[in-house]
Amino acid sequence: MKLNLQKNFFTCEKKTLIKHGEFKIKAFRYDSGVEALKVENEKCSFIFTPFKGQQIWHFKIDGEEISMQTEVKEPQNTMTYLKNYGGFLYHCGLISFGAPDAEHPHHGEIPNEIYDKAYIKCGEDEGGKYIVLGGELEHNTAFVRHYKFKPEVKLYEDSSVFKINVTIENLRSYPLEWTYLCHINFRPYEGAELIASTKYDSDHIKLYRSEGSAELQDYFDKLEKDFTIMNKVNKSEQVYDPEICFGIKYLSDENNRAYTMQVTDKGACYVSHPADVLTNGVRWISRTNNEDAMGMVLPATGEHLGYENAKEKGQIRTLGAEGKLSFTIEAGYITADEADTVRKKIEGILR
Repeated sequence: MKLNLQKNFFTCEKKTLIKHGEFKIKAFRYDSGVEALKVENEKCSFIFTPFKGQQIWHFKIDGEEISMQTEVKEPQNTMTYLKNYGGFLYHCGLISFGAPDAEHPHHGEIPNEIYDKAYIKCGEDEGGKYIVLGGELEHNTAFVRHYKFKPEVKLYEDSSVFKINVTIENLRSYPLEWTYLCHINFRPYEGAELIASTKYDSDHIKLYRSEGSAELQDYFDKLEKDFTIMNKVNKSEQVYDPEICFGIKYLSDENNRAYTMQVTDKGACYVSHPADVLTNGVRWISRTNNEDAMGMVLPATGEHLGYENAKEKGQIRTLGAEGKLSFTIEAGYITADEADTVRKKIEGILR
C-alpha cells in the first residue's frame, strides 16, 4: 500500500494516518509551519519531516532520546542550516557540502529543501511488516544541472535500525557533478566505547585542528600522540568545545560495508555505510554547555571542507549523462547481543 502525502493532511492537531502491525503514524504541523509525522513501533519513535528535507528528529528508544542535543528543539521553516539544526539525520549535498562559501550554502542545497513529492509505503516481506518513508526532490537550473534526489527510509516493526536508500538521477544529457554527506547525529553516552572498522593511526585518521582554548589545543596534542583516547567517551578528560572533526579511512567487509558503533552495556548506536561509494568518514563531536552531539561517522564522498577544497582534491563525483545510482546506509540502535555480533565482524575486518 502506498499513500501519497498532501500538505492538507497536516494540521496543528495530531491525526492518525496509518496503523500497520505495531506501527502508528500520526500527522501534524509544527507552529513553524513544518509538516511532520510521528512514527512509533515496538522499539522506537521518531519525527519525520516528509516535505522539509526528509529529516529525522527526536529519535527515541524506549522513550529515551538518543539523538543530539542543541538549542533548536523542533523543525524550523528556514533554509539556513544552523537555524534548523537539531535533528538526528540530514541529507547534505549535492552541489557541495561542509564549509560554506559565497556561492555554496552550509552543507549544500538539499538539507532543508521542500520536496515535490512525499509518501508512505506499508508492506511485509521475509523480514516482517515494514514501512517506507520516501520522497522526490527535483532540482532544475537551466543550462547547468537537472537532477532528482530520491531518499527512502525503511523500518521494520520490531527494529530500531533505519535502512536509508538514496537514489540520484541525472536528467540531463551531460555529466552531473555531485557530492553527498549523511549527517547522522547521536547523543554521547558517558563511558561508552567507540568502535569502528578502521585503524587508529595516521594512515587512517586525520585530525582537523582549529583555533580555540588552551584546553582544546592541549587535547589536540594528546590526540596526535594517540588517536585511541577518543574511543572512551569521557567529557571530564576530553575537550570537544566547540567541536572537533576527524577524517576516517575505513576498512570494509566482503560486501564493501564499513561499521561504526557507540557501545554501552545496554546496546549500541550503530551505522553501516557503503565504503566503496561513500569513501570518506567524517567524525564530528561537539560537547559544550549547550550542545551534546556524537556524529561518530557522517558517511561522505569527501572531506567536510567545502566545494573548492573538494574540487582541488578530486573529491567531486560525476554521474554520467542521464545516469542513475543508488546506495544504502543503515543507522539506528541495536541490542547488546547484536552489538557483540557487529564487534566480531569488525574484529574480522581488522584482522
